[in-house]
Amino acid sequence: EMASQEEAEIQISELDLLSSMFPYEEEFAVTDQLALAELKHYVENESAEVPSSKVQFILNVKTEVPNASMVEFSMTCALPFKYPAVLPEITVRSSLLSRSQQILLNSDLKTYLMQNFSGEPCMLSAREWVKDHAAAYIDKDLSSSSMTASDATQSEVTTFTRLWIYSHHIYNKQKRKNIIDWAKELSLSGFCMPGKPGVVCVEGLQSSCEEFWSRIRRLTWKRILIRHREDVSLEGGGHAEIQKQRKFSTLEEKCFDAHGARGNHMDLGQLYHFLEEKGCADIFQMYFGVEGH
Repeated sequence: EMASQEEAEIQISELDLLSSMFPYEEEFAVTDQLALAELKHYVENESAEVPSSKVQFILNVKTEVPNASMVEFSMTCALPFKYPAVLPEITVRSSLLSRSQQILLNSDLKTYLMQNFSGEPCMLSAREWVKDHAAAYIDKDLSSSSMTASDATQSEVTTFTRLWIYSHHIYNKQKRKNIIDWAKELSLSGFCMPGKPGVVCVEGLQSSCEEFWSRIRRLTWKRILIRHREDVSLEGGGHAEIQKQRKFSTLEEKCFDAHGARGNHMDLGQLYHFLEEKGCADIFQMYFGVEGH
């Protein structure tokens, strides 16, 4: 799926920022100049060929370890076409890390980005995180933990995700149909509350939730954002495991009309009770910043 013009522009401005902050080749180097040239060409000429490969680069980070020596971590990075709608691909390495320490470091970095930068540029933040946290992994003794390097590579971890999306309003019939159809196509459950404000919750496989979000956010909205995101790692993660995590059975539209209210304003009290029944009452607070009644 190709980048939109907007996503491509965000990538270029972020790469420009990195090269101005880290002018030396040993700190920041684009390893695929052709991909970068293609991306720039695509942005400058609306009709240009879409890039055939993602931009790849290396960020090197020197950081002090407790005993005061310097260690270098290298971050090998690639920006998927849809970045920043999806996370960057980053692998952090250092000669001082064992295989299992490296796996843990990379998985923690990914979790940090997932929880904090849904849909936003995050390369600088990723670099900061590595600078602040990576050295601590060098001394981590993982023998006590059950995770050995071979386990980590064999058992693919499946992530179950629940996205809580907030929109200024949802009235448009076509958008409402898209929300329901796409959720069905991607095996997501949840609910959509049309009106003002509009609330959409989808849950299911992480990749399916991310695909749903990248489609939804492409439509024209006055304002739409992910208000909250939940990610649960499921070892092995078969169909039954996924089903166990769900709080909703299908995706349905919920209309909580406030009686006689003009402009389709929803009755938030009814929404609160609905969320409470599903064990999601705390979410109400995140959306509306007040305790439900």
